[in-house]
Amino acid sequence: MDTIAAPHVPEHPISLMRDIYKKILPEVHLQLDIWKRKAERIPDAELRHQALASMTSKQFHCEGGGVYALVARPDRLPSVVRFIVAYQTISDYLDNLCDRSVSLDEANFRQLHQSMIDAVTGTFSIDNYYQLQANQEDGGYLRALVQTCHDTLALLPNYDLYKDNIRTLCELYCDLQVYKHIALDKREQALHTWWEKHRERFPELEWYEFAAATGSTLGIFYYVALASYEEGTEDLNDTVFDVYFPYIQGLHILLDYLIDQKEDREEGELNFCFYYPSKEEKLQRIEWITRQARKKASQLPNAPFHRMMVEGLLGMYLSSPKVKEQDDVLQISRHLLKRRKLSTWFFFLNAWYIHRKGRKI
Repeated sequence: MDTIAAPHVPEHPISLMRDIYKKILPEVHLQLDIWKRKAERIPDAELRHQALASMTSKQFHCEGGGVYALVARPDRLPSVVRFIVAYQTISDYLDNLCDRSVSLDEANFRQLHQSMIDAVTGTFSIDNYYQLQANQEDGGYLRALVQTCHDTLALLPNYDLYKDNIRTLCELYCDLQVYKHIALDKREQALHTWWEKHRERFPELEWYEFAAATGSTLGIFYYVALASYEEGTEDLNDTVFDVYFPYIQGLHILLDYLIDQKEDREEGELNFCFYYPSKEEKLQRIEWITRQARKKASQLPNAPFHRMMVEGLLGMYLSSPKVKEQDDVLQISRHLLKRRKLSTWFFFLNAWYIHRKGRKI
């Protein structure tokens, strides 16, 4: 698997979209339906509301993440989708809980997010993830999500090879979620202090670009798909990390923040794109990260698939109706799309059509 590409992995836009609609979306929707039914039985009204709201408003996170299951060994694709949906559902649920927290308590946020670390380490390190907050009665919902991650990862023959890098990505993600949700007057200092621990390894990044890169789960999903194969090497393990973190993951989240600037400014939310000193530098840096992501993707097995992921991110985010509502974002979008590959426009038009149908992606 480290040198020979898997022949079933789509490497052209049309075959990719065919496989997404035929193989991925039905499995994702099946799993989401299971979790929605469980969420409807959560005793606490606020926890129930946030669990259901996260699946309704962020369904596209599971659908997009599920695409990585196409890399998995075909007979293990359902298990990989099951993990991706459960793990992403934890992520979105906790994001909602922290967004709406009144206490802004760092210890509470860290305890909640310990569930994500437990999910990829096969443990239940604490009895009650909700212990430090008022709303606690979820009827076992969060533990069931974690248990599903345990059960699916146990079925993958090569998970042990990748588990340390998966844990690293997970811990970085959890750190970000904790620091970005604490009190506004403490938030930026906490993020800077955190960055100081990592800047030596990533000297090419600004602190807010590093933080953005930690906010994506795509690298974890790719690792889990790779774990479905018996084959694998440490070289591949290291290469995947270097390609996805910070470049592909960074592009993913920076594009998300780019189109959300108007909304975040109005609501007083943290947005890493606000920290660029000028529109010109913002464009130059996102363009550079895009080039790095595409270039680095060529180092991976089934490189065309990963390059399509890069083009797909551009097409998906830059086709959003939010782009036209912001003149500066529209200018950046046009520049990023200029001279892009035909595949970018294929994904752009597909996503644009979905937006027109009223679906959020």
